[in-house]
Amino acid sequence: MTRSGFVLVGGASSRMGRDKALLPLGGSTMVEQIAARVRAAAGNATLIGPVHKYANLNLPVVPDAVENCGPIGGLFTALRITSADWNVLVACDMPGVTGAFLEQLFAAAEASGGDCLVPESAGKIHPLCAVYHRRLAPAAESAIHHKLFKMQDFISTLRTSRWPVRDARLLDNLNTPHDTLH
Repeated sequence: MTRSGFVLVGGASSRMGRDKALLPLGGSTMVEQIAARVRAAAGNATLIGPVHKYANLNLPVVPDAVENCGPIGGLFTALRITSADWNVLVACDMPGVTGAFLEQLFAAAEASGGDCLVPESAGKIHPLCAVYHRRLAPAAESAIHHKLFKMQDFISTLRTSRWPVRDARLLDNLNTPHDTLH
């Protein structure tokens, strides 16, 4: 089984007031740190979002195939360009995610027999840090065509395996300047 990794960088960051992906983290930017962790687990990392904003980061960047439809557009883009069976998708604002965690997600997805593996913590699912099989590209395209943009709604139509996570900090995301203080 083959693996690829993708980091979503297409959000507006409106609640943060500045681009979350470019926030400083560990001597570089948050997106660079997350991409390195994705690369450690998948062997590669591609950013999905506006090329002009991230071209200077020395990472491959691919624009959304269909704009203005949120994360489902990023997932569709990733699944459309991948040649790997299993693909991890991680939002750019999840600084707690680790390469080891993503490696465990891949292994669990490959063993699951499902279409995707989504972490679950305290009853909340996290489709923006999950592993998707490339066979889902037509389903993602159909969801976009039918304007079903919510990731939770999309994964509810799939053979989804939920993966319990005890340490919710691995899946925390940063949405506001207040979040960065904790």
